[in-house]
Order: sequence, then structure tokens, then C-alpha cells
Amino acid sequence: MVKKAAKLKRRNGVWFARLRGSYIPVSWQGWLTYIPFVAYLAYSLIVAFAYTGNNWKAVLWIVPNWTAAAIIMTWVAKLKS
Repeated sequence: MVKKAAKLKRRNGVWFARLRGSYIPVSWQGWLTYIPFVAYLAYSLIVAFAYTGNNWKAVLWIVPNWTAAAIIMTWVAKLKS
């Protein structure tokens, strides 16, 4: 039995919609917030492995940065959903 795809309800003034325990952008303001977040994650990954010289140090640098970024992004998404 195939489940129907979840439909995102679009409401006025909402930037994000809740989807499977996370948030997805549903407006241009949401995407304008989400794209720099993803770019920061990619940039921090590249910088961590390029400049630490050691995989363990890179992981120790990435985990707190990604955790802080995810907490902030979730907070913003909750406020705007």
C-alpha cells in the first residue's frame, strides 16, 4: 500500500512548514534564510578539513558549529512557521 505524499498547506506569512520532525521552506523568505544556512554548513566542512590538518580536530570543530547552526535555524523556523 502506497501512502499519499504529504501536502504542505500554504498559509499567509509562513516561511517554513513542519515536515517529518523538521522544517522546509515554503516561501521566498524561507529560502532566503535556508540557502545561507546550507552554504555555511558546506563552507565550515571545507574549512575544517582544509585547515585543521587532522580529521579528529576537524570533527571537533564541525560538531559544535553545526549544532549551533541547527539550533538557530530550528528556532527561526519555529518562529516563522
